[in-house]
Amino acid sequence: MTDANPYIGKRLEALRAKFDSQELDAILITNEHNRRYFSGFKGSAGTLIITRDRAALATDFRYTEQAGSQAPDYEVVRVMPGLGWLTDTLGGMDVSRIGFEADEMSVASHQRLVDALDEAGGGGKDGYSMVSTSGIGAELRAVKDPDELALLTKAIEIGDRAFDEVSARIEPGVSEVEVAWEIEKSVREQGAEALSFETIVASGPNGARPHHLAADRILQEGEPIVIDMGCRYQGFCSDLTRTIVLGEPDAKFKEIYDITLEAQQTAIEKVEAGMTGEEADALAREVISKAGHGEHFGHGLGHGVGLEVHEGPGVGARSKGKLEDGMVFTIEPGIYLTGWGGVRIEDVVVLENGRARVLSNAVKLTP
Repeated sequence: MTDANPYIGKRLEALRAKFDSQELDAILITNEHNRRYFSGFKGSAGTLIITRDRAALATDFRYTEQAGSQAPDYEVVRVMPGLGWLTDTLGGMDVSRIGFEADEMSVASHQRLVDALDEAGGGGKDGYSMVSTSGIGAELRAVKDPDELALLTKAIEIGDRAFDEVSARIEPGVSEVEVAWEIEKSVREQGAEALSFETIVASGPNGARPHHLAADRILQEGEPIVIDMGCRYQGFCSDLTRTIVLGEPDAKFKEIYDITLEAQQTAIEKVEAGMTGEEADALAREVISKAGHGEHFGHGLGHGVGLEVHEGPGVGARSKGKLEDGMVFTIEPGIYLTGWGGVRIEDVVVLENGRARVLSNAVKLTP
């Protein structure tokens, strides 16, 4: 009995297709999210060794049985102290140029690896050569398969329900941290395994800081409250932001909220496959700039969501990569005014048939 992922073969094929352009014979995968994506292995420690025709998963005693069940496409190699296990494994493979994840590996780890390979010899007449790679896994993970989309959707549904449940009973007099705790309890009770990031509850002037973490400040009637939250379900993340007000919103809140909502709806309606992330960002940025708040929207329109809460594709003012069907990302414009607060509205969308389908369904204020 295995927990095999039926998409692993296609993922390995796509990864190996990158070898020629990178001039690789093999690649070492050490990033935890890429390790899971390319193997199906969910343990917290391990290295993938992938050549053009072989795939090995090296892990320690704690995980060898789990690796055999979750990654049946791989030879399982038991890791022992030192790097002898790696040189022995590579010695049985006809490889010379070995890629490594430069975004993941520390300088010290890289040096230990180079020293071990030099000492072991092998790798042909010129020995082993370590080749820096960047972003290969992130690029392939940006397009989601049906199983990934189903798990993402479940995570988003849990987050939506938690927001709707908790926001309906928030009253003046409670603190930001109390609201954050209620959200964490709610997602856990509904089956989430963890938060995908520390919940942001930013009330009043705190809302002018996009990444303010919940503090002891007491929520007050009539002020904006930015709630940015997410949970993790079977490894996949949700991300949701809503801005609410307790009691009757004043004219300024309505003005800022309506501009932000228009910017978000414009981006959702007009974004399409083939656009760059930069072009998608401009859809919302133009609305906010025309309303006189361009300088108050200081972050990108969005980001990809998947095994990480921030991953590819990029959706910002300098994001040159093109958006494709199957990509999942957030659309979250915001306006932040020092001394008053902020408004941000965030939904997760997936591109299908060239257009955006909204996956988030939590209640939001309407004009």
